[in-house]
Amino acid sequence: MRKRIFLIILVTNYVFCFTQNKKLDSLWTVYNNKSEADTNRLKAIDAIAWSLRINNSDTAIILAEQELSLANVIPAGKGDKWVASALKTQGLAYKNKGNFPKALECQLNCLRVNEKLGNKKGIGNCYNSIGVIFKDEFNYVKALDYYLKALPIFESIKDKKGTRNCYGNIGVAYDLQKKYDKALEYYLKTLELSEAIKDEVAIGSSYGNIGLVYFNQENYLKATENYLKSLQIGRETDDKKMKGNAFMNLGLLYNKLANYKLAVQYSDSALRLSKDISNIEEEGKAYGNLAQVYAKMGRYKEAFENNVKFKTLTDSIFNEDNSKQLGDLKTQFEVEKKENELKIKSEAEQEKLKAIASEEKKRQQVIIASVMGVLLVVLIFSLFLYKRFRITQRQKTIIEKQKVMVDQAYNELHEKNKEVMDSIHYAKRIQTALITPEKYIENTFKKLMKKDV
Repeated sequence: MRKRIFLIILVTNYVFCFTQNKKLDSLWTVYNNKSEADTNRLKAIDAIAWSLRINNSDTAIILAEQELSLANVIPAGKGDKWVASALKTQGLAYKNKGNFPKALECQLNCLRVNEKLGNKKGIGNCYNSIGVIFKDEFNYVKALDYYLKALPIFESIKDKKGTRNCYGNIGVAYDLQKKYDKALEYYLKTLELSEAIKDEVAIGSSYGNIGLVYFNQENYLKATENYLKSLQIGRETDDKKMKGNAFMNLGLLYNKLANYKLAVQYSDSALRLSKDISNIEEEGKAYGNLAQVYAKMGRYKEAFENNVKFKTLTDSIFNEDNSKQLGDLKTQFEVEKKENELKIKSEAEQEKLKAIASEEKKRQQVIIASVMGVLLVVLIFSLFLYKRFRITQRQKTIIEKQKVMVDQAYNELHEKNKEVMDSIHYAKRIQTALITPEKYIENTFKKLMKKDV
């Protein structure tokens, strides 16, 4: 039966690897064919680089650089989305290599490109990625700051998965700062959204995190409930890491509750799974817990043996961590320096934009002032014309009234003149009737003069 199961798993893995390799070969064919459209080639190299970011980070970085080169030759900024994608891949690959300064530089550059594109989801992802870098550098306050910047962006675009991831990251940041009430608040929100989108792995992880918070708050009943829920989901999904974490957490909890039989049982299960998936940290933790439990049970030989194994693994982890921490200490200054440089550069760009905006505002103010001046002149001129019109109207009214009066006076005068002339004519007729005509007198005088001669 076991051989049959092993054969099935082997065949499944072979088919999966074959399918993956076939897909990569197909993508390489598209990318290497220069007669293909640039967008198709970019899509292909982007997918290849992204698939290698975890297991082959160096190659992913090189391929993402090729993607950047190709994206930058596309005119009119049409390659910007590929630039952002390449920078994102490089940022994650550098983080996996432990090169946090380069990871931060790539993510900050990716953020600026997404801001230029107005890509809200891309901006939110960059904030989250930058937060993770600071978390890995043990700068939990700054990590939280970036997570809280990402959250309203994902909420505004109704991206449930992105919002859920933010809740989880915020919960971790509070947890690492021992702010357990706040951590629990966000872990519960993470669980709620994970259930809404039916993400079983996230649901199981949420239960595990919630259980840890309750354990730290010494609410062991609630801690047990959540650990068991996480274990159940791990079994249903056959997630070995989830099962191993749940076993380890239960082993530590039952050690705390002095239930040594269950503590040994769960710690042994955690130990087997941690070896199976090569999780040295969890393996060391299991040995340490077993050493404590056996010592409390008075089984000193087993306690000693487990303690020796615990110390061996701890020393190994310590030496590895020491080397990493020394490297981290060496690069910490570079991280902060690079961030400050990028911040200064960003501030300079912002100042430049502000200056341009200020000049544009001044120009608009001049235009508005000019238009207002012209309108004011037009208004004053209109008022002047209106005033003149009113005066003219009044003058016209007065003139018309005066004309009426003149006409009336003229008519009255005409009537009086007529009466006078009629009187004169009448008097003349009377005079003519009473007085001898001048011609008659003249003729009579002439006759008398002739007689005398």
